[in-house]
Amino acid sequence: MPIDAAMALAAEPRTGEISWTARDVQLYHLGIGAGANPDKDSPATDPDELRYTLESRLHVLPSFATVAGAGSPGVISGLSMPGVDVDLAKVLHGGQTLRIHRPLPAEGTATATGRIAAVYDKGKAAVLVMRTEVTDAAGPLWTNDAQIFVRGEGGWGGDRGPSTRPDPPTKDPDRIVERPIRPDQALLYRLCGDYNPLHADPEFAKLAGFDRPILHGLCTYGITLKAVVDTLLGGDVTRVRAYTTRFAGVVFPGETLRIRMWRGPDRVRVAVGVAREVPPLERGGEGAGGDAPVLADTVVEHS
Repeated sequence: MPIDAAMALAAEPRTGEISWTARDVQLYHLGIGAGANPDKDSPATDPDELRYTLESRLHVLPSFATVAGAGSPGVISGLSMPGVDVDLAKVLHGGQTLRIHRPLPAEGTATATGRIAAVYDKGKAAVLVMRTEVTDAAGPLWTNDAQIFVRGEGGWGGDRGPSTRPDPPTKDPDRIVERPIRPDQALLYRLCGDYNPLHADPEFAKLAGFDRPILHGLCTYGITLKAVVDTLLGGDVTRVRAYTTRFAGVVFPGETLRIRMWRGPDRVRVAVGVAREVPPLERGGEGAGGDAPVLADTVVEHS
């Protein structure tokens, strides 16, 4: 069996130094669409976008933690851990959970420790949970859990893992926003450190079962968090405490995301779909409203 759960869980954590600069933060923000003006008739940059793109005003969106230090250790690193030997073409990013311990600095050096925290047997697939804990001289910065879905690697009789999912919202969303995805968005975003050919190489995408390269799930993840911060949190990135999602579908560059938000006292429930017409059997998902769902069970916890 390509995945040896006992060996993966017993493997020594991998620890290394990571660093990032304001330029890395700016590139990430551009990679998730910062700097765009929602007023298509105006050639000027939206002044509110300068907090993401201008070094003298730079605030760091917490989802930058998923790529800081070129995203290592992360999903690809987890696939090279002892006990894990899988075909990259069978790998999908199943979900992401990020907990922020302190606001992220625009420049920094920190220690990242990565390990396989769990291995789940889903029958026709396996799920690896790659946990990365990052600290600097002042203490913990963030904890990142990436759920790595590997098709065809389940069925050994292991733990299926947690199955509890939040109940879907019962009322109309408080806010709905749309975010267009540029045709070259994946090519720009991959410069943040995720060079998986699934997002750039048409031939590799076909091997993985897609007509063309797909957008990184973490790019959609970042676009969504930015929409929540800008729309419901007054643009204050320091209010974000945690952010979790399950990747429920794919996005192709050139499509448009429709982001639905339900406001709570200390959290925002979110559902994200692609704003396109799809056959009825392919519709559904939390709050999808007829869109093709791409992020589900999504919660932003905030102060």
